[in-house]
Amino acid sequence: MSNWAQKRFWKEVSVAEAEGGFAVELDGRRVKTPAKAPLVVPTREMAQAIAAEWDAQTESVDPGSMPCTRSANAAIDKVTHQHSEVAAMLAEYGDSDLLCYRADTPVELTLRQASEWDPVLDWAADALGARLQPRTGVLHQPQDAGALEELSRQVHAMTPFQLAAFHDLVGISGSLVLGFAAAQGWRDAEEIWQLSRLDERWQEEQWGEDEEAQAAAEVKRQEFLHAKRFYDFS
Repeated sequence: MSNWAQKRFWKEVSVAEAEGGFAVELDGRRVKTPAKAPLVVPTREMAQAIAAEWDAQTESVDPGSMPCTRSANAAIDKVTHQHSEVAAMLAEYGDSDLLCYRADTPVELTLRQASEWDPVLDWAADALGARLQPRTGVLHQPQDAGALEELSRQVHAMTPFQLAAFHDLVGISGSLVLGFAAAQGWRDAEEIWQLSRLDERWQEEQWGEDEEAQAAAEVKRQEFLHAKRFYDFS
C-alpha cells in the first residue's frame, strides 16, 4: 500500500469573492474539487471554515482533518449533478422513519420511545406540515401519501450544499424527521443525535457498553455534528 500523501506547497490561505459565491485561494491560486471544478461555496462563513482547514495542514495534507472541504467537494462534484436522485432517496426515509417504528415490549422501552420521539413527530406536524404516525412492530405500514409528498417537496427544494449536509443528517440518524429537526434547529444537535440512539442507549443500560460499538458511535456522532455545522454554513 502506498504511503504517498500530498505535501503542503502553499504559504498563505485566503478567501476571495467569486462568481456564484466565495472561493478559497492558496497563494492566490484557487482551490478546485477532485473533479477539477472550481471550489466555489455559497457563503463566506463556509469558505472561511474551508480555508481554516487548509491553513491547519502541516507538512502533509490529511484529508481526514478537512470535513468542510470534503462536504463542499461532495456538494459540487456529486449532489449538484444528481440532485433529484439524492433528494428522492432521502425523502424515502419518511415512509420508514426510525421514529415511527416502536417496540411492543418491554413497557419501559415503549414509554421511553413515546416520551422522547412523540414530541419530534408533533414538531414535524406543525413546522413541516406533515404528520407521520407511529407503528408497533417491524412490518412496514405506509404513511399518509400527502405527508410524504410534502416532506419530499421540502427535501427537493434544498440547495446542493444543504442537501449534501442533509444527506448525512438523515443517513446517520436513520430518520428524515430528525434530519429536518437538526437542520431547522428544533433542538441542539447533540440532543437530536441522542434521540437517534434511543434504542442503542436502552440496550446499553440493560447489557452494558461495548467499547467497539461506542467507538463506532462516536465517529458517527462527530459526523452528525459536522453535518449540522455545514448545513448552517450553507
